[in-house]
Amino acid sequence: MENILEELKWRGAVNQVSDEAGLEELLAKKSIGVYCGVDPTGDSLHIGHLIPFMMLKRFQMAGHRTHILIGGGTGSIGDPSGKKSERTLQTMEQVHHNEEALTGQMKALFGKDNITIVNNYDWLKEISLLDFLRDYGKLFNVNTMLNKEVVASRLEVGISYTEFTYQILQAIDFHHLLKTKDVQLQIGGADQWGNITAGIDLIHKMEGSDTQAFALTIPLMLKADGTKFGKTAGGAVWLDAEKTTPYEFYQFWLNQDDRDVVKYLKYFTFLDEAQIAELAKKLEEHPELREAQRRLAEEVTEFVHGKEAVVQAEHISKALFSGEVKALTAAEIEQGFKNMPTVEISSEPENIVEWLVDTGIEKSKRQAREDVTNGAIYINGDRVQDLDAVIDPAENFDGKFVIARRGKKRYFLARVTK
Repeated sequence: MENILEELKWRGAVNQVSDEAGLEELLAKKSIGVYCGVDPTGDSLHIGHLIPFMMLKRFQMAGHRTHILIGGGTGSIGDPSGKKSERTLQTMEQVHHNEEALTGQMKALFGKDNITIVNNYDWLKEISLLDFLRDYGKLFNVNTMLNKEVVASRLEVGISYTEFTYQILQAIDFHHLLKTKDVQLQIGGADQWGNITAGIDLIHKMEGSDTQAFALTIPLMLKADGTKFGKTAGGAVWLDAEKTTPYEFYQFWLNQDDRDVVKYLKYFTFLDEAQIAELAKKLEEHPELREAQRRLAEEVTEFVHGKEAVVQAEHISKALFSGEVKALTAAEIEQGFKNMPTVEISSEPENIVEWLVDTGIEKSKRQAREDVTNGAIYINGDRVQDLDAVIDPAENFDGKFVIARRGKKRYFLARVTK
């Protein structure tokens, strides 16, 4: 079996490991049970969540028994990790809705081989308050809990007892999965170290100090400029195609900084060392070609949205770059023009000068006439210089849109709504 730890280290994906020698020895002997958890705080994962789950995927591909834990129980409480203030509790209806959405996304990413999806609500809901205090609370030292980074960082502003006990619930999860699924390794982000090691401590107290249980955390992902990875001016980059279209998703990866792209190829793709070295060389010799970024965008978009989404994203990109927008379908226009200036229009045909002013693309008829005459106006990819031309929305894109362009790059989407 391949040395998965060496693979993860080469990819820069290992932050901390508990008892590394012991884990190395265990991995060399057999396929082990590994898990990574996510709380259903929203109805979609974002690319920040992908970081530990890409590592879990590598364990899956290496033949290990991987488990995804959807935190239906812990998600109703709220993990204090990485938060400067108390979370707002969600309703149980919202938590269950989010559980279903995340489970669907995980099934799409992980398929069916060597993967089990579990929900900690199933066992946490069975524990009574007295059982919790007698069976588990007795095994946790408050002084130790206070010293955990996740709690210590919140002591000045305050932390509720609810969030304080979160690490106990996560520890119970690890113990439960060890006993029922033979899971011996938990993976998480750098901020999860305290929670994961709390689980190892609980296992040793309940099952004996020689019981093998391990923690592996992933480094905090920072961009070359020092800012946190995964955020854009528009907010998070979601895996849900309704929240972040596959085209936007593709563009996010395509636009990565030269200084970051090799690191992301190691983290977010399944390309091997030789393939990434070749892309790094091309980046160094011909950075203007952006081959590394293009390959990164292709690989991650295919992993999350499928091959067809890559073809579509590249088609939209090419059409926008060349101005040949007439080749786009109505569905592709929905994706490619999502963040461009949009106006609502009627389906009635209208003279081009009147239409440009009515849509607000031009401020006055004089300016509209001047731009049309000078050849600065394109409608659905075609230059229009005839002042008597008529804009008929029914002629293209299933009668749903008219695409106007002023100059080289200023696109406007006119959406037929009446």
